[in-house]
Amino acid sequence: MPESSRRRPAPEALTAEQVVRLAAAAADAKHGRDILALHVRDLTSIADYFLLISAGSTAQLEAIHDAIDAALSAEGIEPLHVEGKAEGQWVLLDYADVIIHVFREEARTFYGLERLWGDAPRLDLGLGETPAAAG
Repeated sequence: MPESSRRRPAPEALTAEQVVRLAAAAADAKHGRDILALHVRDLTSIADYFLLISAGSTAQLEAIHDAIDAALSAEGIEPLHVEGKAEGQWVLLDYADVIIHVFREEARTFYGLERLWGDAPRLDLGLGETPAAAG
């Protein structure tokens, strides 16, 4: 078979938890703060996990978004929808079973997703950082 007609095998599908962990590691590499994964499967039908990340500046928010997008794209995973990037305060990346929220600090406090989804179990991401308690 000619080299040009060979196809690269499709990547093995990652589980939702693996997607969360990969995205969290990418965000951590860009110094995302208060990285928190909420296991919401039993609380809503819209996703299995929410990943919440804080950024100290608009530039950092963009860098975190780009790092997550690159890490997941490398695994053949593309978002179904991206929202809010132009505003620079909050970016939502929808990967079906995983919804990622990257917030500027003020926006994260305003939306209070930790409080809204307070009954959701937390996934230990092993990043060496304890997320700040929602107030």
